[in-house]
Formats: sequence, C-alpha cells, structure tokens
Amino acid sequence: MLGLTEPSERGIIPNAFEHIYGFLDDSANAAKKFLVRASYLEIYNEEVRDLLGKDIDKKLEVKEDKDKGIFVKDLTIISVKSTGEITQLMDKGNSLRKVGATAMNDTSSRSHSLFCIYIEQAETIEGKQRFKVGKLNLVDLAGSERQGKTQATGMRLKEATKINMSLSALGNVISALVDGRSQHIPYRDSKLTRLL
Repeated sequence: MLGLTEPSERGIIPNAFEHIYGFLDDSANAAKKFLVRASYLEIYNEEVRDLLGKDIDKKLEVKEDKDKGIFVKDLTIISVKSTGEITQLMDKGNSLRKVGATAMNDTSSRSHSLFCIYIEQAETIEGKQRFKVGKLNLVDLAGSERQGKTQATGMRLKEATKINMSLSALGNVISALVDGRSQHIPYRDSKLTRLL
C-alpha cells in the first residue's frame, strides 16, 4: 500500500495522491472548484484510534446515522491542498501506528489502517450550481498471523488474535456478498467490516 520512497517503488496510496491532484490541477477542470479533505485512523485490538487527532489514545466510537450512514464520531478530518500536504498527514499517521516485533518481523504492523480522502466538487452548469461528493478508502490490513511462526505471547498474542478475527470477519462479508444468496451480510462482526 505504501511502497518505498523511490518514485518507481511507490505503493497504491502515494500513487493515488498523485493521480487525484493530477486530475484536480488539470486545466480542463479550471472552472470547477474542489475541496479535498483527509482522515487517518487505525483499528487496534478492535478499538478505533485517530492517527491525526490530538489524543492518540482516545478510543473513538463507530456510529450510525440515517443520513450519514456509518461514521466515526469525533474523527479528525483535515483540508489538504496538495500532494505534499496529504503526504505529510499520511507520514504523521504512520509514525503513530502500533507496531511491534515478532519472530517473523521486527516492525510488524499491529493494526489495520484506513486513510480516507473526501473530495467535493462544485461547478456551475446552465446557471445552476451542482455538487459531487466522493470518498476513497485506502486500507492497509495487518497480515494474518500464525502463533507457531510468530511465537507471539502476551500482548502480541492478543493483538494477533484480534487481527485474525477481523480478517476472518472481512472474509465472511466478502463470501456473503459474492454468494448472492445470503439473506444476511455480517458487517457488524468487526469494526473493520462495519467501517468498510
């Protein structure tokens, strides 16, 4: 998802930033007005944490509203005007993510992260102002872990259990959606599936 700093080795997220701002800066879009905002959260041990907020340890609630749908209460959302600004937000959030050493990886991610980009477009067509709104979720999932290979104990084992449970819930949602015959899609089985 992130890749490396070399342009040829960048991942999906930095390439998405370049693509978005390349489109917004295109002269063909000069008559349109854009507002781009971003948020960054992680799901650690089934708790939602704001990676751009003032209090990184504050646990945020996932809420549901009939108009807004599923959202995270009190999540920090910041306006960004360039690729550089949005990259700085991502770098700040990445520096605050939960990582830890296992037998398989010295800096193993211990959480799932969602970097969200919100784009609003306004343009005047035939004297009427029209708006379009979109949201892009860029998700970095923690990897599935086998206790025997990672030799996880204590807190690392608890983290691995939560990671595996949420990945299993995601697999169940995808299976139910692909099946097409399921009466129930189990979105509420984890915070990850509920937010996605």
